[in-house]
Amino acid sequence: MRLRLQLFEFEDLPWFPAPVRAGMMDYLRFMISLLRTYQPIVPLLQEALQKTGQQHIVELCAGAGGGTEGILQTLRTSGQPDLNITLTDLYPQPAAWELLQERTQGGLRYQPTAIDATHVPAALTGFRTVFSAFHHFPPAVAEAILADAVRQGTGIGVFEGAGKHWLEILLAWTVLPIAQLLITPFILPFRLSRLVFTYLIPLIPLCTIWDGTVSILRMYPPDALLALAHQADPAGRFQWRAGKVRHSWGPEVTYLVGWPV
Repeated sequence: MRLRLQLFEFEDLPWFPAPVRAGMMDYLRFMISLLRTYQPIVPLLQEALQKTGQQHIVELCAGAGGGTEGILQTLRTSGQPDLNITLTDLYPQPAAWELLQERTQGGLRYQPTAIDATHVPAALTGFRTVFSAFHHFPPAVAEAILADAVRQGTGIGVFEGAGKHWLEILLAWTVLPIAQLLITPFILPFRLSRLVFTYLIPLIPLCTIWDGTVSILRMYPPDALLALAHQADPAGRFQWRAGKVRHSWGPEVTYLVGWPV
């Protein structure tokens, strides 16, 4: 699918109720962690960290931190035992992040204040990553995120847990809503609001179906990611690579990685 539509997602809207947004992000984190969605990109991250000499990852637009715990564990057991990750977002999720910080004994940390991915504070150093969020941004903002990394001379990796196929939209309409209804009581941290807005007033599943569909329609394919990277780096200061990697059981991850030459 090469079509890209810049539609809206509920969780992007400033007025969207915080409990519903948190419930949607918690579900996304749970599913990404359960399915180990981002494990196929571990070799890409390993190479990027080696090229940049980094032992610290700054995750931008982290949401509830989906998948990052598994990435940290895999990287630490495969040659980078001192690696740490700092979670950041324009809408911080400290309740979810504190749980991850406790489970990883501080390996996953977080920045409690809002961080704009287009203007990351210079003091927040490390290899930057964006998981499951780059599609939210129109081209001008997406380019600005990459340009900020180039300007500050820090590597960046953009990862989307889909390959942009019509089948993925079909799953968002059918299988995933049923899974959401079944697993919601087991998602931590416990929130009464999550139960209310899933079963009594089903805003979380309905908005998740919409946002999941729109996410795939908004995704940048690899060639579009490379075009944005070259626009953000007209002087060619970075080496860029984009493509897709396939999980052992079928799903794909779309990626863009870049680091200073």
